[in-house]
Amino acid sequence: MQYSVLGSSKLKISRVCLGSMTWGCQNNQADADAQLNYALAQGVNFIDTAEMYAIPPTADTYGSTERIIGNWLSRNPSKRSDIVLASKMAGNGLAHVRGGGDMTPATLLQAVDASLQRLQTDYLDLYQLHWPNRVSPHFGKHRVGRIGFSAVNGEQQTEQILGLLQALHSCVKAGKIRFCGLSNETPWGISQYLQLSTQHNLPRMVSIQNEFSPLHTKDWPYLIEQCVHENIAYLPWSPLAGGALSGKYLNGARPQGTRWSMLQRNGLFRDTPQSNSAIAAFTALAHSHSMSAPALALAWINQVDGVSSTIIGATSMAQLQQNLAAFTLPLTDAVLDDVALFLQQYPAPF
Repeated sequence: MQYSVLGSSKLKISRVCLGSMTWGCQNNQADADAQLNYALAQGVNFIDTAEMYAIPPTADTYGSTERIIGNWLSRNPSKRSDIVLASKMAGNGLAHVRGGGDMTPATLLQAVDASLQRLQTDYLDLYQLHWPNRVSPHFGKHRVGRIGFSAVNGEQQTEQILGLLQALHSCVKAGKIRFCGLSNETPWGISQYLQLSTQHNLPRMVSIQNEFSPLHTKDWPYLIEQCVHENIAYLPWSPLAGGALSGKYLNGARPQGTRWSMLQRNGLFRDTPQSNSAIAAFTALAHSHSMSAPALALAWINQVDGVSSTIIGATSMAQLQQNLAAFTLPLTDAVLDDVALFLQQYPAPF
């Protein structure tokens, strides 16, 4: 296993982060225990979860993933110091989470304490804001050209950000959080957090996790360039495009028990003729170099300058083993050239 540094935190993290959002829905406690034990044995030390999980988000599954990890930690207390444990606070929009309201200083303090209780730990190595209070670039229901940025009060948003930073600061001082990060943010959001943390001597964001895959490269180069120069760890999530790069959803297929067979996920991920064409082309490209499409996608992301650790998830041990193995694959110039050509031909299929 290779390791990176988590932005300006100086924490050493594995180049692979074990995601957990299926635990509590598609996976049970025994599955999660097996995945955690196997991943750690392979050198993975970075574990990511969120209060919102399991996915799809429902009132019944809210917090279940953190509880599953907490159960594992309670049986393996000596391993707590071996892992970098990250969780996230859900933003607005989910009615079953704090009535769907904005993140506020008061609710942040409540969310941190609740996550610590579910996780059965005294501290989180990384605590992240899952998406911003303002119009979300990922979760917002919008079409290009239809987002009203001018309708969003920038001064009000800045005040909200400052309040959240101050609440995070109190958690850091109390020893509940070591470092803070963002998720599903924009360059403007990153800049506001960095500027305010400097002005007011508050915790500096050390990381951001955003969606990134060969089918979804909107953060390159603009946001990723900013991360490199600001020493912020970039952590891609959904590197296999919600499983679409496996090819299992081509031609309208919906295998039972898979993510796209769940109604809530169909609105978030994109099933279009354009994306199907891109998936078929990427699969053919991978096969031409004697690789599977998922293996090529993960190996390619791993070599993107600015990527610190890639968040992977699996619903079976076989998937986890295959995904981890992909990070050891060398990519020749010929392969990288072919991927670059693919990205030119399919610039935004997702």
